[in-house]
Amino acid sequence: MLFVPGRKKLSQNYDPRRHSFSEEELKPQPMIKKARKILVPDGLKDEKYWTRRYKNNEAAKRSRDARRLKENQISVRAAYLERENAALRQEVAEIRKELGRCRNILNKYENRLADQ
Repeated sequence: MLFVPGRKKLSQNYDPRRHSFSEEELKPQPMIKKARKILVPDGLKDEKYWTRRYKNNEAAKRSRDARRLKENQISVRAAYLERENAALRQEVAEIRKELGRCRNILNKYENRLADQ
């Protein structure tokens, strides 16, 4: 299981090496203005009202949890890609050094052949 400090556990199936987010998933969510709250008088708070409130609270909780999970996955993926990018940059630098050494050796042999 993956952990992010200060965050909840991520899905067991989530692997940042294999998962990539679609363009749709990475689009910023539009800002939605909240509707003004309409206070319901105590006299109208019947069983139907409390059932709807309970369902709404549960739906809001699921939505927040899903958003947090997605944000966590994106942050883990970003951290993974940053580490991978740094490793690849290091590898490219090492390969360039090796290429420079190889070119120097080749130039020495070419110069020896030209001098003969």
